[in-house]
Amino acid sequence: MSILLKNIGKLLNPRSDGTWDEISQAAISFDDKVLRYGPEAAMISKAGDAEIIDAGGKLVTPGLVDSHTHVAFAEPRQAEFEMRNAGKSYQEIAAAGGGIRSSVRSLRAISEDELVERILPRLNTFLQYGVTTIEAKSGYGLSTEHELKQLRALKSCAERHPIDIYRTLLAAHEVPDEYRDNRAKYLDIVINETIPAAAEAGLATFCDVFCEEGVYSVDESRRVLVAAKAHGLIPKIHADQLSYSGGAELAAEMSAASAEHLDYISDAGIRQMADAGVVFCLLPGAVIFLGLDRYPAARKIIATGGQIALSTDFNPGSSATQNLPLMMTLGCVFCKLTIREALWAATYGGAAALKCTDWTGSLNLDQAADLVIWNCDDERLIPYYFGVNLVQDVYKSGRLVVKDGKLLA
Repeated sequence: MSILLKNIGKLLNPRSDGTWDEISQAAISFDDKVLRYGPEAAMISKAGDAEIIDAGGKLVTPGLVDSHTHVAFAEPRQAEFEMRNAGKSYQEIAAAGGGIRSSVRSLRAISEDELVERILPRLNTFLQYGVTTIEAKSGYGLSTEHELKQLRALKSCAERHPIDIYRTLLAAHEVPDEYRDNRAKYLDIVINETIPAAAEAGLATFCDVFCEEGVYSVDESRRVLVAAKAHGLIPKIHADQLSYSGGAELAAEMSAASAEHLDYISDAGIRQMADAGVVFCLLPGAVIFLGLDRYPAARKIIATGGQIALSTDFNPGSSATQNLPLMMTLGCVFCKLTIREALWAATYGGAAALKCTDWTGSLNLDQAADLVIWNCDDERLIPYYFGVNLVQDVYKSGRLVVKDGKLLA
């Protein structure tokens, strides 16, 4: 049976050009997919035998899309947060064996089944924040065996949980401890073994690389992404996060789906990415959590015609949050996005970064019925009440999964 959600105070549906279809006193009809929406009076007359549910005059938007996460980790790294609070930098902690390499050691120590059981509650939390689709990266295995373990665990979670999970191979996230003195050998393993294995097994859609000083150079990153494309994986790239690396220009060269972070992006990088149609995925949570103060030039990106996504970058080291509405607040305050731009970046923009706008990120005909009923009637209140979760109900593919802020079985 289809559902007719009536008495929607305001329905907001993002368009591809950054504008919105806005209807007051609206209704939307759906089963597992969106059937139609419009003014309530016209919709009620066509309700037929649909189950009618009252939205209580609240705001309705598409489900949120978190297009950059590292949800498949073993242990949190709270000790490093304390170290940073005492004055150590992210780079200093990493050089001493912490950071990503610490997560690698803990990930390798647990089984695939144990990893699945740790991921699933995190997916529940995403749902409660209104997130119905995520991207999830590997990158804490740093060996073919353990990178594939991460990706298989994510595949298992997707089969058991309502959230859609787009998987990304990030074997070039760091250089593992055992290859610190022979990074060329590890890079060869990534290119000639890990990428082909992940692609052949159908475990990933995307392939990412951390292009940053002290991690992977532009030339090394290019080799990874060329190999990924040869095996049918779509490039993504961590670019220009802690310093200018030329990663944004490489993203444009490789026609990547998105480039992530971009705190130190150059003007040339902005122009080239915008011209190439690469989505700018901004991660302000990582900036604030690392105690840094340089944010991406969002106004310049928009002025150049670039599409922006906002994401949590949820991970155990540099952005331990799953609160995507809070990222909207940070995007407004520190990146100078408007409220509508921030909401667009957390819905349609996130879907664009995952190349799935034909399925989610908006409420168009025949798309997944992924929608959020907010406990307010004005979208401006979402980032205004920063850190507060205003999600009331969440529908995923037409199924009610969160009711009154509580997860349903």
